[in-house]
Amino acid sequence: MGMRLDAFVATCDGVVSRSAAAKLIEQDEVLVNGRSYPKRYMVKAGDQIEVDIPPSRSSELIAQDIPLDIRYEDDELIVLSKQAGLVVHPAQGHWSGTLVNALLAHQKEWGTKQGEDRLGIVHRLDKDTSGLMLVAKTDEAQVKLQNQIRLREIDRRYLCLVHGWIAPDSGTIDAPIGRDQRDRLLMRVTDTKSSRGAITTFRVLERFEAGRFDNGFTLVECKLFTGRTHQIRVHMDYIHHPVVGDQVYGRGTDRANHDLKRQFLHSHYLEFTHPSTGETMRFTDGLPADLQAVYKAIEIDSTGKTEAGEEVLSFEESSR
Repeated sequence: MGMRLDAFVATCDGVVSRSAAAKLIEQDEVLVNGRSYPKRYMVKAGDQIEVDIPPSRSSELIAQDIPLDIRYEDDELIVLSKQAGLVVHPAQGHWSGTLVNALLAHQKEWGTKQGEDRLGIVHRLDKDTSGLMLVAKTDEAQVKLQNQIRLREIDRRYLCLVHGWIAPDSGTIDAPIGRDQRDRLLMRVTDTKSSRGAITTFRVLERFEAGRFDNGFTLVECKLFTGRTHQIRVHMDYIHHPVVGDQVYGRGTDRANHDLKRQFLHSHYLEFTHPSTGETMRFTDGLPADLQAVYKAIEIDSTGKTEAGEEVLSFEESSR
C-alpha cells in the first residue's frame, strides 16, 4: 500500500487523528499480523491489522477531595508522596479517583503538555507503588522537567525488597521491555520491534537468610535511567528475583510474601534541578507502615547491611 502504519490507523473508524493513531501504536493497541510494529512501519497488501480502541471516558474530568501528602510546593511545582492504591491519571477502568482528580481539587491550573487527562504529570508510579512524585503547575515547568527525565538528569531511586539472595553488591539490568504478546496487560523483556530500551541499576542494601517458608530476601535500591511501564518489577523478575508482594509478576505463597498484597516498591529519593532557579532539589521519603511492617518482620534474619545499606538506610530512617 505504501502507507505508514500511523497514517493507515488514522483512517479507521473511532480514531480521530494521526497523533491519536500514533498513541495507540505506542501503547501496543495495534497489531499487524499478530505483532506490534512502530508507527513508521509501511503497510503491505495482505497485512491483517487489528486496532483496539479503548472506550472513551464516561464523564468529564472532575475535582475530587482525595488527600495529598505534599512535601514541597511553590508556584511551579509540587513534590508529593503518593499512597499505594492511587492511580496516577484517568485510564480504562479508572476514570475517577486518581491523582489527577485530587490535583484538580488542590488547584485548577496545571501543566498541560501531557494531555488533558494527565494534568501536571511529569513521571508516573504504578498504582500500588508508593512514594515521591514530581508534578508541574505550568507548561514551562512541565517541559523543562520532562526534558530532565529525557536527558537522565533526574535521580529517581526506589527501595525494593525481592525474593532470594542477590550475590553481587551492585549491578545493571539493560534489557528492552515491550508488551507480552500473549497477555497485553503484561510487560516483558522482549526483543520484538515494538520493545523499547530499558536500564535499571541496583545496589544491595541488606540481605536476609532463608526461612521456613521462603528462600530469603534482598533489599535493594534501584535507580531508573529509563521510565518503561512496570520497569523495576519486570527487570527484577527477569533476573529471577521478583519483587515481594507483586501480584502480577511475583512469586511465592502469602507466607513467603508476608501477606503483603502490593509490591514492596517505594520511591524514596528524588533529586532534580528546579526549572526556574537552577537549585538542586533533594527529597527523601521513609517506608510507609505496610512496608515497614514487612521489613521489621524479617529483620531478625538480616546478615547485616552493606556499605551502601549503612548509607541509605540510616538516611532513610532519619526521613521518617
